[in-house]
Amino acid sequence: MKFLFLKVFSVLTSIGMLIVLIQGALVTQTGSGDACGAEWPLCYGELIPTNPTIPTLIEYTHRLVSAILGIMVITQAIWSWIRIRKFVKETGFFAIIAVLFIILQGLLGAAAVVWGQSDAVMALHFGFSLVSFASVVLLTVLVFEADKNTDQLTPVLSSSIRKYIYGVLVYIYIVVYSGAYVRHSGSSGACDGWPLCNGQLIPELSGGVLIQFGHRLLAGMLFIVILIMFIRIHRSFRRYRLFYWTSFTALIFITTQVISGAIVIFTTFNLYATMFHAFMISLLFATISYLALVSWRSGRKELQ
Repeated sequence: MKFLFLKVFSVLTSIGMLIVLIQGALVTQTGSGDACGAEWPLCYGELIPTNPTIPTLIEYTHRLVSAILGIMVITQAIWSWIRIRKFVKETGFFAIIAVLFIILQGLLGAAAVVWGQSDAVMALHFGFSLVSFASVVLLTVLVFEADKNTDQLTPVLSSSIRKYIYGVLVYIYIVVYSGAYVRHSGSSGACDGWPLCNGQLIPELSGGVLIQFGHRLLAGMLFIVILIMFIRIHRSFRRYRLFYWTSFTALIFITTQVISGAIVIFTTFNLYATMFHAFMISLLFATISYLALVSWRSGRKELQ
């Protein structure tokens, strides 16, 4: 099999980046961000902490795995650049994005530990991690496409559906940011119950309630936006099987995401439910990113 070792390494890197995302959510949910003190990369002045508490283990393990994955992402980017850039045009772009955002993620995390950051800035940390993860996943897809004719895999999409998919990608990032801001601002429990907020359809919009309720509205709209996208693809583009089934997967993911969000509320922010919620949004973002890549290819194909 062509590029076998690169394919295996890329898949492992993608899985590793997903683990980093989940670990980051675990650190936030358990309040372990300062469990190594205001020091980085050391933990309470030690390279390997002695007699660590559970929060310290959570934070230290997240740092360690993030460092390992940072090296893996850079390795994957360079390896892909060397091996497949001449076969797949988008390789250079995603290699640069993956490396850039893994570095930004690390720097922002380190800055938060040493100097502290506002909730608004810390919410970007998860967003940067998500962009890096999606870039790594797409780079992995490109490795598997390197021995194929991507033009034959690219459907002919209308300008309207292409722009719509781009809009979905931007909008989902806004929803992700709002969700991260809910966690970092401590607004997770501001709305009791679901779908009502504190027993009201529209609660008093102030403080944490405004932040939590705003995220709920944005997330609900995201479900509608992705449902409309799928309906449009189903009506006009279902003959393109990979594109069609990817959009169907996105619909499944957003449905699961909405349900998991409700479960998070009903279980009073059970750790496992919260982690699964972060897991699903990560998969959804990567899926929509792939649809955006296909849309961009379609537009480029139309110009040729």
